[in-house]
Amino acid sequence: MKHLLLPAVVSIAVLGGCAKVSEVQCTTAAKDTWQSEQNFKDDLIAKGYTINEFKVTSGNCYEIYGTDAQQNKVEIYFNPVDSTVVKQEKK
Repeated sequence: MKHLLLPAVVSIAVLGGCAKVSEVQCTTAAKDTWQSEQNFKDDLIAKGYTINEFKVTSGNCYEIYGTDAQQNKVEIYFNPVDSTVVKQEKK
């Protein structure tokens, strides 16, 4: 019975670890150093982005779903301190 239980425990541990590794971490800076959400959104709109959804993630990112200046559907994670793109996916 112990031999059957070990693979299940190992599988759960590996899968659980994968979920944590895939979370995007954008900054560890204090929130008082972040750009304001509204100024950040305004800057993106001025650059030609359309924002359909905006979130602050648990990895301390500003995340948007929308379109870029070329009208490509995108999901982008930004560092809220300096606006650098940490991760981007075109849809």
